[in-house]
Amino acid sequence: MTDRELRTFGEEAVANRGDHSQLAGAQGEIIVGIDGSEQSYGALRWAVHEAEVRKVPVRMVTAYSLPVFTGTGFDAGYSMIDEKALTDGVAQILDEARSRIGETSVELRTTVETGDATAVLLELSKKAELMVVGSRSHGGFIGRLLGTVSTSLPAHSHCATVAVPQSYAEKIEKDASLLGGGNSVVVGSDGSEEARIAMMQAADEADRRGVKLTLVNALAPYTGALNWVPAAVDFEALYREIADLQRKAAEWIRGYFPNLEIEFKLIDGSPVQVLLEAGKNADMIVVGTRGRGGIAGMLLGSTSQGILHNTQVPVMIVPQLEDPRVETAPSAEVTWG
Repeated sequence: MTDRELRTFGEEAVANRGDHSQLAGAQGEIIVGIDGSEQSYGALRWAVHEAEVRKVPVRMVTAYSLPVFTGTGFDAGYSMIDEKALTDGVAQILDEARSRIGETSVELRTTVETGDATAVLLELSKKAELMVVGSRSHGGFIGRLLGTVSTSLPAHSHCATVAVPQSYAEKIEKDASLLGGGNSVVVGSDGSEEARIAMMQAADEADRRGVKLTLVNALAPYTGALNWVPAAVDFEALYREIADLQRKAAEWIRGYFPNLEIEFKLIDGSPVQVLLEAGKNADMIVVGTRGRGGIAGMLLGSTSQGILHNTQVPVMIVPQLEDPRVETAPSAEVTWG
């Protein structure tokens, strides 16, 4: 029996670290960030189920950093010992991740890097089908991986990113049948082009799952916070205009998904509160963001951040992708939410 045959799943991944040739043909994968936390294992479990539906491979990406030593070569000796301990830890994390999955038909791939994983994640997102990370309120894997700019991964990703909250990961750990879903995909719309791109991505998700698509529009109530609104604004006419656009949007989506059940809701309240309430029992909440552009692209919008930090279900954050279907979408004369 060869040494390779004696290696565990994690040991094999560590042995191949730094071998970027394996990434040359990587295309259409679901990429998952793994850091040994419970939320990252939960994200992996969700990603593997998603990969079963999409029939694509899953790539687990993790990274470790070597301690910095100064002084004599004697210190370098300790560096070697520390690296062995670190790589053993990485192997154990990946072995644990593999054991959490159990039997699956999904092809599992790995990438182990020295240093920060941000660059490799973003590079992989150029060819990826989907990025998946675990999250918890104001922290979790996204926060650990990218530091204080905890939302820069989904903001800069070249494909959609799904954040799986720890609370949801705990639920599917106890009851894997929840992964089967069967409820709905909820998507927010504010009349913008970014929202229309997100709506199409949400329709793809709902159609793939065989569930209902719910288009949600939030109209903030007229309060002192909106004192810039002219007193003469006819809010009943505004409601009618938005409702008409919702119907047109539903017709547009049905043109691509004729068998998809679509409902739309126009609700008073802040976009974050409205989407969280509408999506509390959904399979997924989908929101759009510009992403990848100057200062605005460094951070997600307030709605995306609010949803990401408070959701109890997976959230898909969709950057400004190129989607030719959006060219046929109805144009909004007003924006809201």
